[in-house]
Amino acid sequence: MIIDLQKFVASERRHWADLESLLDKLENDPGFKLSLDQLKHFHYLYERTSADLAKITTFASEPQTRRYLESLVARAYGEIHETRETPHRLAPVHWFVNTFPQTFRRHLRVFWLSVGITIVGSLFGAGAIAFDPGAKSVIMPFSHLQGDPSERVSREERTADDRLSGVKGTFSTTLMTHNTQVSILTLALGMTWGIGTIIMLFYNGVILGAVAADYLLAGQTKFLVGWLLPHGSFEIPAILIAGQAGLILGGALIGWGGRTSLGTRLRQVSRDLVTLMLGVAGLLIWAGFVEAFLSQYHEPIIPYWAKISFGAVELGLLALFLARSGRKPAQDAELGMRNEERN
Repeated sequence: MIIDLQKFVASERRHWADLESLLDKLENDPGFKLSLDQLKHFHYLYERTSADLAKITTFASEPQTRRYLESLVARAYGEIHETRETPHRLAPVHWFVNTFPQTFRRHLRVFWLSVGITIVGSLFGAGAIAFDPGAKSVIMPFSHLQGDPSERVSREERTADDRLSGVKGTFSTTLMTHNTQVSILTLALGMTWGIGTIIMLFYNGVILGAVAADYLLAGQTKFLVGWLLPHGSFEIPAILIAGQAGLILGGALIGWGGRTSLGTRLRQVSRDLVTLMLGVAGLLIWAGFVEAFLSQYHEPIIPYWAKISFGAVELGLLALFLARSGRKPAQDAELGMRNEERN
């Protein structure tokens, strides 16, 4: 029973405003998803507003407030009982340019951890080659990397024939398949509470650092950058994002003292893991094409400056895409705060 109507309206208005704000978000953005906590809060606001409507109905002197509450309750009831199809289920372009970068940014701290682990591995690999050149036979996974860099560069630059003529498609498919397998393994090793993912990232960093140091010490910097940057500007970030996904999985298994069950934690991250890995696959498809049709061709066939410029533009566009694409400032901030709390 309401004793002081004005006091009642003043105390309850903020709850009505919260419910109206959530309803506006849901109605204006069909892709907006409520978290579990937001769903609970939404249902609480719906029940409270319904109770307020029942109380205020007895006051004939407040028809505007009553109509306002009736509208809120009706809208909330419709949202709760509506069966809504996902509007972009069959829109891969929308998914790639919106959902993928949004998911990436929600776990940005984990991505930087993936980057940090890889950098540590790169420093180790570069140091190993700098202090012990004979370590190449142990560190380098491919035979064509174990020879002298200057000899390889001289041989590549003397070869004017198209050595991949007729097999570019097969070669690019092989690269895509191999890199995708590495990425999936990096994610799957998150099941070891993230330890396997860390080892995989570190090992990839060791190889990258060793190759870079080998060519830099041989004075072949231009060849190195022209060779790696065109496809590496997409391939390396893709592996790092796969590491990001593996670390997210490991963090969900560990729980970090949270009270939620293991099953709940895995369900919370499962959609993000799938999104990240599908995005990784898209990046690796492009990297495979670039490596087969551009990276493997050197001067005099393709000038180094052209290859380096192309790779730099690629890297800049990818960074801009991941940082800005699909950005909704208020929603990104809210999701980021939620992720900070979860971690």
